Amino acid sequence: MKRYRHLFFDLDHTLWDFRTNSRETLRELVAAHGLVAQGIPDAEAFIGVYEEINHRLWAEHGAGRMPKEVMRVLRFRSALQHFGVVDGRLPGRLSEEYLARCPLKPALMPGTMELLDAVAGTYRLHIITNGFEEVQHVKLAHSGIADRFDIVLTSERAGAAKPDAAIFTEALKRSGAKATESLMIGDNADTDMLGARLAGWDQAHYHAETDPDLQATHRIAHHDELRRLLA
Repeated sequence: MKRYRHLFFDLDHTLWDFRTNSRETLRELVAAHGLVAQGIPDAEAFIGVYEEINHRLWAEHGAGRMPKEVMRVLRFRSALQHFGVVDGRLPGRLSEEYLARCPLKPALMPGTMELLDAVAGTYRLHIITNGFEEVQHVKLAHSGIADRFDIVLTSERAGAAKPDAAIFTEALKRSGAKATESLMIGDNADTDMLGARLAGWDQAHYHAETDPDLQATHRIAHHDELRRLLA
């Protein structure tokens, strides 16, 4: 296998278990605000609607058509309205509490710690994430992996989001790496894999929650596979 020196990881859904942490937070919010008494069947029903809306609005934000401040509140307002809950102040309160609570959750994707332990000292490790600057560092700290990475580059700090090649160019500049010695590891074929491919990097598609990207240099369904690949 090609010899890499730098490993660049996506964060959400790749190392940090976004789905588990987000759903736990949403369950807490449904209970704390008595949403079932307001007409929402249960927490799982709310989560299903919220996640569908959130996915759509993130695409709008990623395309530059919706500011993050609008997206953060609108996803809760739209989810509540789906169940007929109309409260002018509630969406804002839910958004604030979600952003305060969720990044503190510590769940990681299976095999993450074992992978990071295995590659420590052999590779330089970095993060490239489209997540928000103010929350991604909190996630890293509270999940116990912040000290594993040399460079943590968010799209906000880079001024560009994956798959824009500009964020990959900025990552190389900040890390001192070369494209030929770098491997991008992520779950999203449309941002992580496509962006790295356009930038001339090799890619490892972590498809634990998605269909595999057949164009990716490597495809892995569990971090144990990547650990063996890099050994």
